[in-house]
Amino acid sequence: MNLVSTAIGYPYIGDNREWKRCVESFWRGAISEEQFILEMKSNRLNNLKRQQSLGLELLTVGDFTLYDRMLDIATMFGMVPNRYKWTGDEVDLTTYYAMARGANHVVACEMTKWFNTNYHYIVPEYEGQSLQLTKNYILDYFVEAKEELGLITKPTMIGPFTFVKLAKGYDAKSKALFILKLLPLYAQVLQQLVDAGAQWIQVEEPALVLSLTADDVKLIQEIYKQLAEEVPAAQIMVQTYFEGLSAYEELSQLPVAGIGLDFIHGAEENMASLRKHGFPQDKVLGIGIVNGRDIWRANLAEKAINTKAILSLSGVKEAWIQSSCSLQHVPVTTKAETKLDATLTNALSFADEKIVELTHITSYVRDETWKGNKSVSQSMIATEALAEHRARKNTRVKELELQVESEHLIRPMTFKERQPLQKKALNLPDFPTTTIGSFPQSDQVKRTRTAWRKKEMTDAEYTAFLKSETARWIQIQEEIGLDVLVHGEFERTDMVEYFGEKLEGFAFTEKAWVVSYGSRCVKPPIIYGDIEWIAPMTVKEVAEAQQLTSKYVKGMLTGPVTILNWSFVRDDISREQVANQLALALREEIQALEDAGIAIIQVDEPALREGLPLRKEKWADYLTWGVNAFKLATSSVKNETQIHTHMCYCEFNDFIEPIHALDADVISIETSRSHGELIQSLKQNPYELGIGLGVYDIHSPRVPSVEEINAILEDSLEIIPKEQFWVNPDCGLKTRHEEETIASLKNMVSAARKLRQQQHQTV
Repeated sequence: MNLVSTAIGYPYIGDNREWKRCVESFWRGAISEEQFILEMKSNRLNNLKRQQSLGLELLTVGDFTLYDRMLDIATMFGMVPNRYKWTGDEVDLTTYYAMARGANHVVACEMTKWFNTNYHYIVPEYEGQSLQLTKNYILDYFVEAKEELGLITKPTMIGPFTFVKLAKGYDAKSKALFILKLLPLYAQVLQQLVDAGAQWIQVEEPALVLSLTADDVKLIQEIYKQLAEEVPAAQIMVQTYFEGLSAYEELSQLPVAGIGLDFIHGAEENMASLRKHGFPQDKVLGIGIVNGRDIWRANLAEKAINTKAILSLSGVKEAWIQSSCSLQHVPVTTKAETKLDATLTNALSFADEKIVELTHITSYVRDETWKGNKSVSQSMIATEALAEHRARKNTRVKELELQVESEHLIRPMTFKERQPLQKKALNLPDFPTTTIGSFPQSDQVKRTRTAWRKKEMTDAEYTAFLKSETARWIQIQEEIGLDVLVHGEFERTDMVEYFGEKLEGFAFTEKAWVVSYGSRCVKPPIIYGDIEWIAPMTVKEVAEAQQLTSKYVKGMLTGPVTILNWSFVRDDISREQVANQLALALREEIQALEDAGIAIIQVDEPALREGLPLRKEKWADYLTWGVNAFKLATSSVKNETQIHTHMCYCEFNDFIEPIHALDADVISIETSRSHGELIQSLKQNPYELGIGLGVYDIHSPRVPSVEEINAILEDSLEIIPKEQFWVNPDCGLKTRHEEETIASLKNMVSAARKLRQQQHQTV
């Protein structure tokens, strides 16, 4: 049997985020375009050398990007919206980054979550353009690896069905024309790769694990039939991940050389499909056996047994032993983590370690020998030691869990009953203005925090700095004219990490970075034990800010499901149980805020939707416990206390009902890049609680005009009654610069005041 170890993709950011630093230096004008291109090439080649040194047998190119791979495909095929004034030649970096980030007088393309991950991709926009192959960057990467390193790699690209499925701008009538324009370009890319010597081409089709209609299946079959006819010499591995392959009986017979299946997140369904339908004997089976989305060490003996069972069941003669998905969703290596509890460190596995696991599994299944005499026993000892860790034996947490009753999930009054009480207590104007929570984390803020963490300044000096910065921004907010203020969150590095540092059951890494969007990297906390609230986490800062102003200052918390979804989570208990532990901890924090006199408390759940199972038939269970976790955290407050929440980019059209079920008094939604779509959705499905549709895009450095914001407000007023209407930016302002933040918020407040005047004149 021929077995090969491979990974679907590898993190492109580097051990120390070299990629991020290079990109941001280019944006600032600190390096030239020529230097930028050279540094990016060096990063790509270093990534390949790294994987080769770890023993991986089939390396991948095309998993690298200058911002986002969906954007890469769009620009490769000339799918550039008209507003960017593209001339039709190769898409230059100015246009490329304008599409990603926006520029003066032009908004960025929409950004949303990549399936059910925390990675955000740029949504391609089809406007009926005449598409063309502008530059085959995947070919360039393949040739680069071949000429520079002597490697015949596996080029990878996002497949046509997934690309179309995730793009926007077409309807049922124009969809066929869109696909007809795309397929010859895909064929052209494939043919050029074959001509250059590519022996395998990986075509990533994660959309094949979604709920598919009969028409979808026919379309997929026709797409691959045409590609097979156009490029018969191309050996295509159709790679699926994140779930089991839908319509397995039909799609396993696609005219391709191989099909990759996820035997982690789609294990149950894919195994059932193998038992029922078998696997085509003329194809290579990609066995996704090492988890590409978590950071836990694999039990090698168990993985080897499972791999052998899959091989036996499928009966294939050739297989790839691979990650369940791209390793871009995990950090690069555990080697930099020197300060963690030893038991926890031994139980971790990041991208490099997962590659080693793949080589171990491949070696054993192929040759009946383990690479390294103690590799199997060490993996078993590590996982068993973590299972017995004292952090997983917290008796107080267990007792609190047992005390939860259904009445703890319900506020005493309905929203319609609470609303007049809150209106009287808060006495806010129509169309109250606020922000989402964070203000710019300037270089001074970052330097000061770093100095404090390195013990280069005292706790008292650091606290004094934070109080000064908070006071400065309270004054700025009052001068701008905002109605509800925030303290700015200058003490917080990250909206999840900050809370995890103050709760039991969490651990934090030094350099375990992953990409969230663009150059934005995060270090997800590790939830490895039972979660317990120890002491107030936010009360001191918010209460001190409240003393500086007569306006209300919101308490700012991150919700239980977002903390869950933006962390690496223990896998020995259910995610529902972890969410409830988080909710109980936040419930105690909310009580402490209310006891301190904070009248408005925001509990953000930007990641609620991204945790949805990819199949709609599996949504109900997740939404039940996800919504209940939010309600468990928030339902203990007085009726007069106003609970806010916030949600980031996602498709809300099919999510209004769960949002409503949260029973938050006010929700702010990140919608500036897809405002019109949500307006149409809300026309069909009215939202009856307080709501603020984000009026400008905080991911772009541009300052929106008063007229632009006012137009958005007037559109929103068509579907949101003024009694429910709030005005706010799209998201937190942490990543923006101070000047653009102040200018944008001034225009936002001016637009809200203008709307008040218009309404008053109408009355």
